[in-house]
Amino acid sequence: MTVFVVSLFLPYTINFTLPTQIETTNRPAGRPARPTRTTTTIDTSKQIPSLFEQKQITPPRTPSRDVDAEEFFAQSEANFRKHFPKQDESRASLATPSDPHAPAWGSGRIYTQPRSRASSPPPASILENKKVADKAVALGRAGIRQPQLDRTDSHDRVFAEANWSVVPAEQGNGGLRNAVHATVRSGRLDDVTWVGTLGMPTDALEDTNQKQEIEERLATEHDSLTVFCKDSDFDGHYTHYCKQILWPVFHYQIPDNPKSKAFQDHSWVYYVAINQAFADKIVKNWKRGDVIWIHDYHLLLVPSMVRKKLPDAKIGFFLHVAFPSSEVFRCLANRKDLLEGMLGANLIGFQIREYSRHFLQTCSRILCVEATNDGVQLEERFVDVINLAIGVDPVALDEHRKEQAVADWLAVMQERYRGKKLIVARDKLDHVRGVRPKLLAYELFLNKHPEWRDRVVMIQVATSTTEQAELDATVSDIVTRVNSSWANLAYQPLVYLKQDISYAQYLALLTVADALMIASQREGMNLTSHEYLFCQDGKFEGHNKYGSLILSEFTGSASVFGGNELSVNPWDYRQCAEAIKTALEMEDPEKETRWKALYEAVMHHTAEHWFSEFLARLNKVYDEQHRRDTTSVPRLSINALMQKYQNSNRRLFILDYEGTLASWGSPSSIILTSPQRTLNVLNDLLQDERNTVYVMSGRTPEELDQLFKRVSSLGLIAENGCFLKEYGSNEWIKMADPDQMQLWKQSVEGIMTYYQERTPGSWIETRNCSLIFHYKNAEDFEAAARQAGDCASHINDACEDQRVRAIPIEGAVAVEPIDWSKGTAAEKILDNLKEDMGPGEADKAPMDFLMVAGDGREDEVIFRWANDLGSSGYVKNVTTVSLGGRNTEAMHTLTQGVTGVVTALQKLAALH
Repeated sequence: MTVFVVSLFLPYTINFTLPTQIETTNRPAGRPARPTRTTTTIDTSKQIPSLFEQKQITPPRTPSRDVDAEEFFAQSEANFRKHFPKQDESRASLATPSDPHAPAWGSGRIYTQPRSRASSPPPASILENKKVADKAVALGRAGIRQPQLDRTDSHDRVFAEANWSVVPAEQGNGGLRNAVHATVRSGRLDDVTWVGTLGMPTDALEDTNQKQEIEERLATEHDSLTVFCKDSDFDGHYTHYCKQILWPVFHYQIPDNPKSKAFQDHSWVYYVAINQAFADKIVKNWKRGDVIWIHDYHLLLVPSMVRKKLPDAKIGFFLHVAFPSSEVFRCLANRKDLLEGMLGANLIGFQIREYSRHFLQTCSRILCVEATNDGVQLEERFVDVINLAIGVDPVALDEHRKEQAVADWLAVMQERYRGKKLIVARDKLDHVRGVRPKLLAYELFLNKHPEWRDRVVMIQVATSTTEQAELDATVSDIVTRVNSSWANLAYQPLVYLKQDISYAQYLALLTVADALMIASQREGMNLTSHEYLFCQDGKFEGHNKYGSLILSEFTGSASVFGGNELSVNPWDYRQCAEAIKTALEMEDPEKETRWKALYEAVMHHTAEHWFSEFLARLNKVYDEQHRRDTTSVPRLSINALMQKYQNSNRRLFILDYEGTLASWGSPSSIILTSPQRTLNVLNDLLQDERNTVYVMSGRTPEELDQLFKRVSSLGLIAENGCFLKEYGSNEWIKMADPDQMQLWKQSVEGIMTYYQERTPGSWIETRNCSLIFHYKNAEDFEAAARQAGDCASHINDACEDQRVRAIPIEGAVAVEPIDWSKGTAAEKILDNLKEDMGPGEADKAPMDFLMVAGDGREDEVIFRWANDLGSSGYVKNVTTVSLGGRNTEAMHTLTQGVTGVVTALQKLAALH
């Protein structure tokens, strides 16, 4: 069995070795060398007698400029190699940073790689007016690449003929990569194959032998299947749709500017194309029994695309970022396509419960499908949904801390910042990561608490992104203001590095820090905080330990840590400033207590645990779903059923009415008569005193009395379990509390009326224990379906505490109580049968034959109940039969429908 780990970027890329470059002495005319800045110092060594104190005439460096810090943390080529360490073996499992902060795609900052042929941003012709075109130009200046007009064919030919080597990639999901390595190292995973792109432009390799050789070497030596795509397709997919549309929306930053609207229509085609390329690569290499695990928002359509070609494939999907509420997600133009794409998987995973709940609500609202706490019920199958937090790899992290480079940096940093409290932070420079509010909170802290000036330093590492230049300028202004206000020759309160640091520097910084501050406005899982807590274990003697963690409440990690961190609202600057003060002044015993609780969470939610647990859950739900699939459920053998019937003495039948005993009797039908054949077969069964028969329905008690008035001694279950009439009785038992029913119905009816008034042709049906919003005959069915989805979502959100749920059904939304169902009615029937048994039969089952037949969603709970009685051995012979075309928990199916059920019952009744 092969596990395909499908991610946008492979953990490997290609580094080319080009011919020696022309020396700078042969620099072409018109390209002057970069000027070097010199500082003129006035010689004041010869002192002139004066009555006044002599001052240094040459002014010091401007305190707002971090020249020393930039040089201190400067990245050399060697440092870059340490940040992305080269592996000694072709399949080695060296760790990488969980959040590598890689440079923009196609920039080629670290490795020698081709430049992209894509023109970016989109051409001005797709924009609506000149102002928007100007905006696109400004966007390009802010970091998104412009059309590269200086490209030549000779540039491509150089790469087509150059030597190359496979190296660890600078792009990609570091947390996922570490999880795979940890699971392979532990022996829990033997055969894993990566599927992804090289993370670099590849048009230059088209129609060359290089491309085939690269693909073959990665497949044979590195277990990696390479997805090649056009530069323009990838640029439209990644730079435009993923980064300009999906990323902001998933982090509650709704794009609301002309640039975004232009990108959305322009880049959706590319998003589909790249997802299709991934699906084609998977389908081509899949073998029966293989596992396909697809990752993150770049590939939301792949599960459905693969499912269409491979209906029996075992597919998992995990979203590493946050999933927004339905109100935000519905702003996407292609919202249905994205949701349906994800629902192609057997199992969908999210970091925390909040994100999975948002996804279920969104599916219910936009797709009008039934969403339960366990997943989404589609027409033909069930999709399980779980939340499972990713973590770090402690083993690899500990190995890297032992490297000499880390020890050297520990010594250097401790000496440089001796006597100072260190607050560290490392973020991408975008609106989501909250660098601006964090620095404003730090400025407020220094303003309110002057006693901490000269005693605390914040080191903010901010890696550049394709964000607008305004944010960069704003952050720089804050840094300048802070340092201009309180810096002196010996002290700089804020060290701002607009660059990444080496992996050794990163680990050393986390070790010497007194506090880590994360102010993300929304984030799936911040693994930097996990790595920080691990590095604060005090393993290196003489260095800091048990440091405080200041963490935004809007990160997924906050849900994992259970309140032992200093939780802050990043928009509340005063709270953040007070959190800084609390972290710096916290007593050692409290710091240790908090750290131990946080460390325990980190060591439980490890990368290996996340990976192996998800695969185990995927295998389990796949088997369950496959077992419930109608094509896997065996047909009912009438002969076997008759044999069980003859060998039993006490028999119980629980039969659904609509769709099982009567093919045309839907709960909303106004026709209140039953087929004579159905009535006859029920009377025939009841002639045998050993038989007890119950009919269950969604209809009201009054309707069932009228339907079965000619069948004596028949037990009835009305309104899906809210009312029960015992066999041989004329009285109805109210299973549900009438006062409680009336209370929630008042709330729900008001919500339903609101949507019914806005949906011409719809109507509300009121029953004793349920309300149904019908829109099947609405004038505009599509608009009515949207209103119904909103209605269901509204009711589920507003009335959750009242123990009711809204369930989308065909052409309607039914609102039912959670605590009463056909299953609870069946349990009551079983209890009553036990009471009727003699004193010496208390340890025996009240029946030795149980048959349950149904066809709908609401029958699954009673199938499950009956199957449990059979599997536990409490009831000797249990038969559950489903007539529906959907996946089921019943043990048997009947393809002949109602006719098949009635015929089978007739044959049983004829036996004596």
